[in-house]
Amino acid sequence: MAEEATSVELRGIWKYFGDFPALRDVSFTVPQGACLALLGRNGAGKTTLLKILCGLSTASKGEAILPSKTQRGIIGHGIGIYDELSAEENLTLFAKLYGMENPNAVVDKWLERVSLAHVRTARAREFSRGMRQRLALARTFLHAPDLLLLDEPFTSLDDKAIALLQELMNERLQAGATVIMSTHQLREAMELSTYAALLVRGKLAFFDKRPPEMIADPTWLYRTHGGSD
Repeated sequence: MAEEATSVELRGIWKYFGDFPALRDVSFTVPQGACLALLGRNGAGKTTLLKILCGLSTASKGEAILPSKTQRGIIGHGIGIYDELSAEENLTLFAKLYGMENPNAVVDKWLERVSLAHVRTARAREFSRGMRQRLALARTFLHAPDLLLLDEPFTSLDDKAIALLQELMNERLQAGATVIMSTHQLREAMELSTYAALLVRGKLAFFDKRPPEMIADPTWLYRTHGGSD
């Protein structure tokens, strides 16, 4: 049987803030095409780990290995769009940053996809929260990333944006992309996840294919592996 291709490999990741170890010797390997639900209570180290994978922070010890030329798509706690730019200008900026061919056509496609074509010239600061969320989804997915790093992507989304996000994630997974998402929205996460990891006080308490018990009971992993370390 052929060996699975690797998308992300973490080797002994430590992260200190002063003397405090936010991450403690975290190691795991995510196969290409997997959808990993990164779980843990507040302060467990999920956001810290995602920032290292995004290149927004560096590990104190250890290394995170990604294939060369990996195109990343990122959703963080901030929506990540420019308020003073229009919807069209926001997406054009990112399409050009990603070096996409024919950025105008890309922007037209995504404004239609997220139902914002009718307000393409309006500034983002004039949008409702739901409209801003959909614009942020277009910004994240427009360059067809092969690694998605999502920090609480479902938080505060309206129903339309949740459905769109799940649809876009599923499309990327079907195309062979890898998804790593930190979330407390367990039921939404379980619909797509194929692997699960649980951080407890910065240590990796569990990593494996998603336990089948989590379909009926998304809290199962917390109850069985989320105790003291």
